[in-house]
Amino acid sequence: MSQRREFLTAAATLGAAVALGARPGNAQDDHAAPQQGATDLPPAIRALRPMRDGVMPISVAERQGRLEKARRLMREQGIDALMLTGGTSMMYFTGISWGLSERLLAAFIPANGKPFLVTPKFEEERAMEQVARGPMTDGADVYPWEENEDPYALVSNGLRARGLAAATIAVEETVRWQFSHGVSRIPAVKIVDGTPVTAGCRMVKDAHELALMRHASKVTLLAYEAAWKSLKEGMTQSDFARLVSQAHTQLGYSGSAGVQVGKYSALPHGSATPQVVREGSILLIDGGCKVEGYSSDISRTFVLGKPTQRMKDVFEIEHRAQTAALKAARPGLACEVVDAAARKVIVDAGFGPDYKYFSHRVGHGMGMDGHEWPYLVRGNTLPLAPGMVFSDEPGIYIPGEFGIRLEDDMVITENGAELFTPQSESLEKPF
Repeated sequence: MSQRREFLTAAATLGAAVALGARPGNAQDDHAAPQQGATDLPPAIRALRPMRDGVMPISVAERQGRLEKARRLMREQGIDALMLTGGTSMMYFTGISWGLSERLLAAFIPANGKPFLVTPKFEEERAMEQVARGPMTDGADVYPWEENEDPYALVSNGLRARGLAAATIAVEETVRWQFSHGVSRIPAVKIVDGTPVTAGCRMVKDAHELALMRHASKVTLLAYEAAWKSLKEGMTQSDFARLVSQAHTQLGYSGSAGVQVGKYSALPHGSATPQVVREGSILLIDGGCKVEGYSSDISRTFVLGKPTQRMKDVFEIEHRAQTAALKAARPGLACEVVDAAARKVIVDAGFGPDYKYFSHRVGHGMGMDGHEWPYLVRGNTLPLAPGMVFSDEPGIYIPGEFGIRLEDDMVITENGAELFTPQSESLEKPF
């Protein structure tokens, strides 16, 4: 077939890079260049140093293991192939970092047999450069399409070449409808949800993934603390957000936080309204960074100067709610029970009923995405398992006054759960 060619990934010149799990040259970079010598930075931020020592990227061998697990799950569920387009799942399994556009670039991972890629012809060399550094060491068949050609005809060719003319294709959840619909129009092809495969692999983190996430949380907390030490009256929420980003950069990573001041902290995801920090202002910040593709997500609430007694009282309730969720979480327990434990503390303290003041779930799964499966929410009866990672983030939001949220990242252990970072002590001593 003239449009079909085989690309072998075991090129000798890339052997060392493959063995070391080197990042593709155009992959998304979660490292930031430290602002060495930036004399205009506040002293607390200028004193930060890069935290890169000992951080190891995900290796080719680890990605190969992920592909094997995905294939096993596909065989168990009667799925013939998994379809991936640009996003975290493609990176997780193949090491290919790719943005989304109107042009189809897709990887198909069969339950049995060699993967194949369908790529725009003019992107072929760039795509294959990344394939060469990834886990598909047995090679990947490549089907490049010119701008005037139908890429779905090439998808059909790839499936038929593997004896999958009548195939059940599991589509990863973030694949655009136009792409999944294009595949669904291939005669005898059935489209199903790919989440049981992708989440089945990604929900439970291994020791390496947990180490990267623990490190990301540590980085973000240090960045927050340095920014907090640099807070001054008259700053806007954008000024403080800039401090958080600068602190992450000094630590060697790209990170950020949303910032809400005063009454706007009562909106869980804030407001775009310009806000200025004054003496006695409460600030709620929420953000994080990525370390080798793995996320942190931390919230802190504090006051410039002295908090009111009402603020202190609400903080204590919030702290107890976060602790209740942490103590409730353990293997075998339904996800929804963790939410219920925190919600009971808040409602029993008079901030109810139900979702009135604590208006969102207590936590979301985390990994390469800041929000991923599973979710700690009422109605989710999925049992917790060791290696799952969640945010633990109850909140109390009083309209027109203020909101308080404490958020740390929590891993399920063999016997319970633990936070990656210490809980905030108080509004006056958040770190």
